[in-house]
Order: sequence, then structure tokens, then C-alpha cells
Amino acid sequence: MRWTRQLRLLAAGAVTVSALFAAPAAQAAEPRAGRLTDLVNPFIGTENEGNTYPGAAVPFGMVQFSPDTGHNTGYDHSQNHVRGFSLVHLSGVGCGLGGDLPVLPTTGEVTQTDYAQYAAEFSHDTERADPGYYKVGLKTGINAELTATARTGVQRYTFPATDKANVLLNAGQSLHRTISTKVEVLDSRTVRTAITGSGFCQDTKPYTVYTITRFDRPFTAYGTWDGTTVTPGSTTGRDGAYLRFDTTRDRTVEATTALSYVDARGAALNLRAEGGRSFDAVRGAAHRAWEDRLDDVRVKGGDDTLRRTFYSSLYRSFLAPNIGSDADGRYTGWDQRIHRAEGFTYYQNWSLWDTYRTQSQLLSLLAPREARDMAISVIRIDEESGWLPKWGYGTVETNIMTGDPVTPFLTNAYQQGLLKGYEERAYRALRKNADGVPPADSPAVGREANREYLADGYAPYIAGRPHAKPGDSDYDHGASATLEYALSDAMLGEMARDLGHDADAARYAARAQNYREIYDGSTGFFRARDASGAFTGPADPALSEGFHEGTSWQYQWLVPQDLPGMVDLIGGRQAANDRLDSFFAYDQLLQDPAKTAREVWVNGPYEYYNADKYNPQNEPDLIAPYTYLSTGQPWKTTDVVHAALTLFTDAPTGMTGNDDLGTMSAWNVLSSIGIFPVQPGFDTWGLSTPVFERVDLTLDRRYYPRGALTVTAPGTSGTDRYIQSARVDGSSYGRTYLTTDALRGLSSLSFTVGSEPSGWGTSAEAAPPALN
Repeated sequence: MRWTRQLRLLAAGAVTVSALFAAPAAQAAEPRAGRLTDLVNPFIGTENEGNTYPGAAVPFGMVQFSPDTGHNTGYDHSQNHVRGFSLVHLSGVGCGLGGDLPVLPTTGEVTQTDYAQYAAEFSHDTERADPGYYKVGLKTGINAELTATARTGVQRYTFPATDKANVLLNAGQSLHRTISTKVEVLDSRTVRTAITGSGFCQDTKPYTVYTITRFDRPFTAYGTWDGTTVTPGSTTGRDGAYLRFDTTRDRTVEATTALSYVDARGAALNLRAEGGRSFDAVRGAAHRAWEDRLDDVRVKGGDDTLRRTFYSSLYRSFLAPNIGSDADGRYTGWDQRIHRAEGFTYYQNWSLWDTYRTQSQLLSLLAPREARDMAISVIRIDEESGWLPKWGYGTVETNIMTGDPVTPFLTNAYQQGLLKGYEERAYRALRKNADGVPPADSPAVGREANREYLADGYAPYIAGRPHAKPGDSDYDHGASATLEYALSDAMLGEMARDLGHDADAARYAARAQNYREIYDGSTGFFRARDASGAFTGPADPALSEGFHEGTSWQYQWLVPQDLPGMVDLIGGRQAANDRLDSFFAYDQLLQDPAKTAREVWVNGPYEYYNADKYNPQNEPDLIAPYTYLSTGQPWKTTDVVHAALTLFTDAPTGMTGNDDLGTMSAWNVLSSIGIFPVQPGFDTWGLSTPVFERVDLTLDRRYYPRGALTVTAPGTSGTDRYIQSARVDGSSYGRTYLTTDALRGLSSLSFTVGSEPSGWGTSAEAAPPALN
């Protein structure tokens, strides 16, 4: 049975939604009556710096209601004290962000105001997490349950019998730096807060979150606190409030907290629009919303662990970006003014350096309506603030990460047909971004090294250069910034050509070859160049400098716009394959794929440097396994991809590094299906062996007229994993890639697999073509 498509609109729009059941930790249950949500384990990635959260959210919801245990990004499965259940979390970020308004139930007198001191101990045996629902039994004897709608968090606490059951609302502490806070007790059931914070790896411009909490019954007493001073009976305070209830007879307290990034009126409006229902009703709606979302991908085959890791990854892929507009369409733009979204939903939270490689493509395939609104939101950021984003949180730019990730993000939306009516608006913003540098009074850094790049063909590596603005600097990572600028130029050149901007197209196509400017023929690798043009840093490519979160070995394949040209640079196909084999430790991989992945490739969640091997935990290498499609050895792509997939498990440690708002999860999903965006920002999908015998995709008919695509690989397994032949709608197909236009016209993609590599896809004509 399929749930109505209207639930999808409810989950992404102005109406309430809520939770479901799935199995805790690594013991996910078999789905009952085909419930895919039972295969989702939200605890995956909550240990070893995966930085996911187990709490309650709906697809793309503004609220992520989840426990914080003391880890800088929220929840760490290895810790056993809850400091509070807070409203805002981002899945897999690497620095503290969110954690606004941690709420914790307690009993007795309120004597502590530091949540590290009043934190409650718990055991994982009492935890349960399902999509849209979280529950834990605290050792204080209190049971806490969380669920969510798009813009509200709903909580239910079951207390012991006592006349001093408290709910603490801590406005003054969060995962980021709190600048100013205000708490108001409005009446016997309602509390309002305003929280202004800053931060994410480095300080940013401040942003403000407004909340309003409505309890299902009056409290018997209340008070507020400023610092460590608690004032009973006070209706206003700076840092927090406590609300007291008599639970000697009725032991349950429910409350709904609404969120707004606009103002207090917006929070109240969101409460009216999405509140007013019981906890169980909200939980049930969230369950249905998630079931409907996951049901667009039905897999057959594979063992229990494989299916659990797959659906858990699919779940995490739909957690962000997040709704930023209130129920009335109002939102705070990056000019810090209030605007109204008309005809679309405004989204925020843009981890673009990560998501442009995998997650944005997955959403364009499985959630094109939301992906269109996301792209429009990014265009609005440019029109309202003067510049496109790089890494945006809430209503501000953080400038975290480097390069030009917004270009392939938006050109992907264009190539996937998501910008109808917005093509020229998007192009104008991208052209300005590609050809200029934001002024000093703009919070954005954009292409910070663009003046030198446009003049000399490369971004210089200038170690220790003072940062003019908060965030990362392209000058600190000149070599990788050059590669990313060139990639973006290639994608923008394709868009310019399609739109008839021929002169621009030629100019960007020429700039797409700038990757050659940092190629050092004496070493055979990319190297950073200083301001004078001299190569700088160690000649050893494993020790190279000027690459962001990686080495020259790991960035050498980041030329998706011209892999044939790159292959020629390093000596041709045989030389490229030899280097790829060394990079992936291919001989060891064939002997023991899982051991190679864990002991040769992976050195720790943040070990980005001093390495000559593939790093499947981080973004620069996400496309690298698919390079073999361009070197005439496509079977090795399958070998490497399937080895990397063993790093995903259904345990709390089962993430390969930070999830980065669904980036790594989307890699898992796409690679498991057997189609992967090998030219991010364009419409090319590389092919490899699926891990499932059958995958049925339900697609939006507005963008995919056939409405469905079935991918089959009968008998696929750890041994029978090599493509012998491929067919599209029954006709033989010899290429290792498909375009989006081709996907739109297909109803079936089928692979015949065997135990030995074949000649399928090995000709030069079978490889994804160079662009421009």
C-alpha cells in the first residue's frame, strides 16, 4: 500500500507530521507488513565522528529534535548523559552548530543552571530511535519521548509520582556560541524565547532563532534564571526557565515547541499551523511521511545488514537542506530582511562543498519538486544578499570550505530540468560569481582567489595569509581551489552554451583547462604554486601542501570535465590504470576488500593528509572509483565501489567519516543502485554493478514522464559482480554512462553479471565524454 502523495507536501510544507517505529542501535527488526521505516537505524553514524543525530525529524524539516550528550555536534553514542533535547541539528557536520534550546525533564528543586551539571544519566538499553521518533529512559526515573512536524518539536515526559516535576528550558546554552538570549513566561502554559548565536568552525555573523513552547496543561510553579541565579516566580529572564507540574496522579506532560528564524510572530504562527495535536497523532503522521518518502525506492536481494544500511542512508539523504520559511511563507533572507516565498518553499543550510557531488543529484532524481525549491532558494540568496552562498547556515554565510561549490550545485539543477523559468536568473548569478570577487562589505568570500586565477590560470597557495573574513580561505588551499574553479568553469560553460551565451561558453571552456596550470611534469602530479608561479611545498605527492582536506594523490582525479585530457597528461591509459591500482591498493583489495578498506584506505575520521591512498571518508575522493570508466577498465570501478560499501554498517560506527548533510549517505545509495553522477554539475550518470538484484524507483512524472525506473542485476553478489552486458528497455547497451535525458525515457536498465571481468564498456567510445 502506498501513502498518498499529499503527505509529501505536508512534510515539506506548512502542516504537521510525525513519527514511527524502527529498531534501536544495531538490532533493526525485519519490516512488518513491508514497512521500510523498520529498516532505518538512526543510530548509525553516532559514534567515531559520523556526527549524525538519532532524534526526531521529518523530511527536510526545520526542526531536528534530538538529545545532546556533550559532543560538540550533539550526540555521541559512547557517552551516557543527556544534557537536553534540543531543536536544531545538522546531520554529520564537523563542527558544533545548532543545539538551540535544550530541554530536560527533572524532579526536585532546581539548583543547577549549567546543563553539564544537571545532565541525566541513561543507558542505551532504554533508547529507541525510529524515523520521526526518539525515546529514552533516564536514570532519574523519567521517560522522554520526542517527535516532530516540519516546524515544531513535540515532547512527552512521563514522570514519577511527585509534586516537583520540572521541565527546564535552557536558552543560554547550545552547540554554538550564544551571544544573547531572552526568556518570557507568557501565561500558565506558554514560554517564549529568542536566541542569538554565532559560530560553526569559526565565528560568523549572528543569527536569531525564535521559539514558543505550549504545554498541554498549566504548570503549578515556574521561574527563570540568569547565569547561576534562579528566581522563582519570575516571568522574564536571560538564560532559562523552569516549569513545574504535579504528577502525583497524571504523570504525563506533553509540550509543543515551534521554531522560526523570522520573529516571535512567526513562531506563534507555526505553532498555530502545526500544533494542537496529541503526541501520538504527530508521531503517526511523521511515520507516514517517512514511509511514503522511502517507498520511492524498493530493493530486492541483499542480506539484512545491506538493506538496513541502504535504507538508513536513504533516510539520512532526506534530512537536509531544511525548510527556512514559516507557515505563511515569510523567511529571513541573507540581507537580514524579511521576505516572503510565493509559489515555492524557502530552504536553508547549504553544505555545498560536500553535497554538490552526490546528495544534490540524488534529490534531483528522487525529490525533484523539493530540489527545485532548494535551487530557487539559492538564487534568492544571491538576489537578496548580493552573492551566492558557499556554506550557509540558517540566515548567514559561514564561508567554510573552499573552491566554488555553488556553481555545480546550480548547474546540476539546470541540467536536471529544475530551473524552468529561472534559467537566466541563475545564469546571471553564476556568471557574476565566476567572474568576480565579493566586495569587502559582503560577508561572502566567493571565489576569493579569482583575481589571480583569472589573470594567471591558477589560485596561488599563500600560507599564513591573513583572513579578511571569517571562514576558510582559498589562498590556504590554492591547488585544490584551482581544480574546483576549473571544474565549475566547465559546468558553467555547458550551461552558457545551452542558453546561447556562446562567447561566455568559449571563455569558460578555456578556463576549464586551468587544471593543467598546476600540473608538475617533473612529478606527474598536481602541485600548489605560490604567488610568483613557482611550484611550492614537498614534491612528494603524499606530503603535498595547498590541498583542502587531502593530498595531490587524492585530488589527482578531480578533473571530471576532462578525464581524457588528464589521462594523457600522466602518460595514457596504462599509466593511469597503474596509478589508479596503486591508489586503491587494488591487488590487496582483490584478496580482501573489507580489510583493505578498513586498514589501508582508512586512517581515522579526520586523517586527510600525508597519504597516497584513496580516502573514502571525504568528499575529494567520492568520484575517484568511477575514473576506471574512463580508462577502459570499468570492472575495477565495481571492485572499488563494492569494497568501499563495506565501510557502511548498521552499527553506531557504521559511517565513513562525517555524513555532511547526507553526502556520504547519498554516495552509498547511488553506488548501491549502480548509477552515480560522475560529472557533478552536468547530467552524466556512470554505471556500475548494483548490489541488489532489483531496484524499483518511483519517479515524479513532471520530470520523468515514465514515472518509474527498474534496475536489475539477477544473481549479483560478492563473487558474481562483474557486468557482462547491459540492456536499456531490452536493447543492448555498451556505454558505461547514461544521461539524464536517457534516464527520462527509460523504464528498465538491466545488467547481466558474472564472476569474471568482461569486455563490456572497455572501448574508448564507451567512456563518459569530456565536456566543453
